[in-house]
Amino acid sequence: MTTLYTAQWVLPIASATIEDGAVVVEGALIAGVGTRAELLARFPNADVRDYGAAALLPGFVNCHTHLELTAMRGYLEPEESDFFAWLRKLTLARLLKMTPDDLYVSAAWGAVEAARAGVTSVGDASASAEEAMRALGDVGLRGIVYQEVFGPEPELAAEQFAKLHERVAHLQAFESDLVRLGVSPHSPYTVSARLLEMVSDFAVNETFPLMIHTAESAAEELLIREGRGTFAESFAQRDIAWSAPGLSSVQYLARCGVLRARPLLAHCIRVDEQDIVMIKEAGASVAHCPKSNAKLGHGHAPYHLFKKIAHGFGSDSVASNNTCDILEEARFATLMARAAATKQDDGKPAAFTAHEALATATHGGARALWQDIQTGSLAEGQRADLIAIKLDGAHQTPVYDPARALIFASSGRDVALTVVAGREVFHNGCVMTVDEDRLQARMIEIARKLPD
Repeated sequence: MTTLYTAQWVLPIASATIEDGAVVVEGALIAGVGTRAELLARFPNADVRDYGAAALLPGFVNCHTHLELTAMRGYLEPEESDFFAWLRKLTLARLLKMTPDDLYVSAAWGAVEAARAGVTSVGDASASAEEAMRALGDVGLRGIVYQEVFGPEPELAAEQFAKLHERVAHLQAFESDLVRLGVSPHSPYTVSARLLEMVSDFAVNETFPLMIHTAESAAEELLIREGRGTFAESFAQRDIAWSAPGLSSVQYLARCGVLRARPLLAHCIRVDEQDIVMIKEAGASVAHCPKSNAKLGHGHAPYHLFKKIAHGFGSDSVASNNTCDILEEARFATLMARAAATKQDDGKPAAFTAHEALATATHGGARALWQDIQTGSLAEGQRADLIAIKLDGAHQTPVYDPARALIFASSGRDVALTVVAGREVFHNGCVMTVDEDRLQARMIEIARKLPD
């Protein structure tokens, strides 16, 4: 089947904006991008879908999230001021109060929210990767699900790695053309140096994508640089040996061999120019999660430095953000970066434009997940991952520049269509692939049993 999607604007990202444009989809691929007139002439028998005053663009990429935690939206608010207590409450709720089916439903509802907001691909960190992979497959999104591994005790590294190895062997059966498996040593403060080395070697040798939370908080920095703070106190209470390496988190990961795996580094709030050079030289990438960083009180990352490396936007979990909306992340990142703008060499403030933000939300995210050969822009031969966003709302009119209208006046609620690999996952106000009413009812059931 050949479908011609048309709208007032087409933003291919990798090329100039097209007015009165169109995108032709055949099967799972894009067969043409150009003006409506040109493509109607080339594909006269195509099924035409006209979105009118709207923009067609590549689907958004959410580089870092935790779909299985969607049921905890708003659940952890009282613990925000204490990151260690926040993490502990989250972990105990997931382990003790949520069944495997609860985790599947939570992940599926998160994927539904993503599809409704125009997200076509995710980088999902999960302690329950089977449930997350099934959820993504059922909803119809593209993504990498990183199976998390924990273990700060050096003496248990071999045991924890053996469990991960066994888990990965089981999970490979759930991979598909859209959903790929990765591995994630959770963070420098939850995984011993020995286990970091073992997982990184495994990722390199078996060519698995690797993701790790990095340079996220003051507590993490205190632990690694000075051996102090709440994480250090927790280690002492549990008799876990720790000798502070006196390095930045990025330098420490390099010493443990993690950068050899060209990882996706989530957060990177506390990084400097030297860290950025190391990330770039390693060919690693960064998931910038500005709203989660701010909400948890961790601060704001040096977004101006990220322009030197591969990076995309991430929502993190809705437990620390409350929404999965990459347009909102892009706007928040742009405004925070402008508010904290440093001077360039010529003395002028560093510029952060709507066009740059939109490119980061699409092609930048695809590049950060190593998917940019397949997706992230609208071009003939690319995977047909595209969205339509209405631009005729009272909050958007008039539109002088569609990119600016998208970044500064729009949100995920304005998305009218989400297509992944040529399949319409969301249109006419509904996710077409799953029973939303059933999932929502189950989410309410789960929410009733989470509070203490």
